[in-house]
Amino acid sequence: MLRKLYYLFSPSQRLMVRRLAFLPYDIWDSLTGKRNNNIPPRGMIFTGAGDFINAGKLFLEFFRQYGELKPHHRVLDVGSGIGRMALPLTTFLSEEGSYEGFDIVNTGVKWCQKNISTHHPNFNFKLIALKNDLYSSEGDEAAELKFPYNNEEFDFVFLTSVFTHMVPSETKNYMKEISRVLKPSGKCLATFFVFDYQLPSTPIKPSFGFPVDHGYYKLMDPRVKSANVAFKYDYIEKELAHDNKLRIKKFVPGYWQGLEKNKDIDFQDILVFEKV
Repeated sequence: MLRKLYYLFSPSQRLMVRRLAFLPYDIWDSLTGKRNNNIPPRGMIFTGAGDFINAGKLFLEFFRQYGELKPHHRVLDVGSGIGRMALPLTTFLSEEGSYEGFDIVNTGVKWCQKNISTHHPNFNFKLIALKNDLYSSEGDEAAELKFPYNNEEFDFVFLTSVFTHMVPSETKNYMKEISRVLKPSGKCLATFFVFDYQLPSTPIKPSFGFPVDHGYYKLMDPRVKSANVAFKYDYIEKELAHDNKLRIKKFVPGYWQGLEKNKDIDFQDILVFEKV
């Protein structure tokens, strides 16, 4: 119910609602000295629930374990948010390694530029104004975006909770661009909701469903299409991966479908692609 009410607001209103909802907590943290100046205030975080620091550390392990990330790699973070994934990478990437991130939310990009790039010059953040009915009502179409990076520039690309908020035309374009900027044999780790992958039976009910059925993809909310989007596995494998010279190297089901939570999985499904 709260999720549906949240989606009734416009993108800018959603950000404001979150700031207001967490304002008492942020004030209390400042007054009591509990405020951690190395991370954003709670009201500024728009990149999902859960512990901000621990989520970043968990995904760093996923990057290393599943995506074969190395300290010397050149890394692209598609949808860099407000630094949740970038912060743990500052202590992992070596001087030979480097990071580029872009996002559509200006407050997140500005926070990262001020609090990360100033201390780590090999970390760069860009604002790219794109339309998305969850986060931004202004900007260009994501389905037409050309990433502002050179061909075969990156060893590793990752997207956390990005394709779960994009419709097929946008996702297809992003996968084309990911293939373009990846080096040969480079890896891409991305999270999805995959609605048709066969899992062992479990007594735990799925966290939520996708009632709006379009065949190869499903939506949670018809009014806010980017709220949450799920895809069919064959569509990901053939049209997103194979058609863009990528192959699925690993699939790690998430616990959103009812699997028991553990340290080796995320809420969302994880897919690792390799450029062939």
